[in-house]
Amino acid sequence: MEFSLIDYRNGIYAFDAGYVRHQLAAVHLVVDAGRAAFIDNGSNASLPRAQRALAELGLTAANVAYVIATHIHLDHAGGSGAYMQAFPQAQFVVHPRGARHMVDPTKLMAATEEVYGQENARRLYGTLIPVPPERVIETHDGMVLPLGQRALACYDCPGHAKHHVFIHDRAANGIFTGDTFGIGYREMDAADGRHFVFPCPTPSQFDPADWRDSVERMIALDPEAVYLTHFGRLAPPRSLAAELLHRIDECVRLTREAVQEAAPGDPLPLLKEKLAAYLLAEARGHGSTLAEAEIFRLWETDLDLDAQGLLIWAKQ
Repeated sequence: MEFSLIDYRNGIYAFDAGYVRHQLAAVHLVVDAGRAAFIDNGSNASLPRAQRALAELGLTAANVAYVIATHIHLDHAGGSGAYMQAFPQAQFVVHPRGARHMVDPTKLMAATEEVYGQENARRLYGTLIPVPPERVIETHDGMVLPLGQRALACYDCPGHAKHHVFIHDRAANGIFTGDTFGIGYREMDAADGRHFVFPCPTPSQFDPADWRDSVERMIALDPEAVYLTHFGRLAPPRSLAAELLHRIDECVRLTREAVQEAAPGDPLPLLKEKLAAYLLAEARGHGSTLAEAEIFRLWETDLDLDAQGLLIWAKQ
């Protein structure tokens, strides 16, 4: 994939992590007064892109103050150890529930292999590099990280995962949402520019009530924009939040239906069928003109993971 540095002209930059396909995962870079912070990093393969982004901005490894993970799912944090090796003055910022798994990623990789399959997980993420424990900052709710003249405030936001935080850049009034604002399928944006977001209730800590609270907490800060790892800057966020929460509710409803209708059999095939029909209807209602086959190509992996995550929640 070609490299292109996106400049949002407010001290925030982004580039494609090169993860799986174009515009699937973004790495965000915040720069202020010669200090830099990377937020989420995709996988080890994104590191050369991060180094190129710094070079284009006239910065070096010594300018990197923080490597921040919104949560420890490996499409967000898989490259953390590699980044810490490359940026020796940086501190690694992560939720306390995730810290130990980044210091010793053995169990994290095993869990990822269980979800993705061993061969696929290793193809996507390679060898995970441990983060040195002495360089870890564990977040607490409302903690503020100074970066140059700006403040990055970290807030707990369970729902997608219990080890999830969002980061509010107070200077730009933007929120880095990780997965809590869902996935922005940019290929499905409407012709008038309206964005399409869909929840990602992937295994194994989906909780719809917590997710609703987390999204509402974001919106209460009245952000100008949200910056999604999947993918990039979306605005205005308030109407998108309402759409996302409605779709979470619908995913829950469809899950309950599938469990009831499939009993006592396996509800997974039926739930995937229901979710696929729902996504297609929502995309068409939003104004997407993508061919049906292209929509499902984009969503193929997500469909399987979302259905698995929803059923884990239903069984609990």
